[in-house]
Amino acid sequence: MRSEDTPFVGGPLDGRVLPVLVGPTGHPPKVYQVPVPGADGEPPTVLVYRRVAVQGGRRLVLHRGWKYEYDPDGGPVGPRWPWSKPAGPGRGPGTDSG
Repeated sequence: MRSEDTPFVGGPLDGRVLPVLVGPTGHPPKVYQVPVPGADGEPPTVLVYRRVAVQGGRRLVLHRGWKYEYDPDGGPVGPRWPWSKPAGPGRGPGTDSG
């Protein structure tokens, strides 16, 4: 399998460039999870990084690769289906418009 050196921004891996396996399309995964073992009886934690595009120059907006940005909340990792209701503030009972 092919790998691509990908920079990490924010969090404990800030400033590091790690080789990340790419899929059949040549893109790294959208979410990169790093398991961190707990110290002396503490539960293990998982650091979540999300893939974002690296911006090109000022004149041309060319895709120049990918980087991973730290997601401190570590929100849902699975797919987000288009028919799913958005989760967030204002989505309490009695606020549905249907």
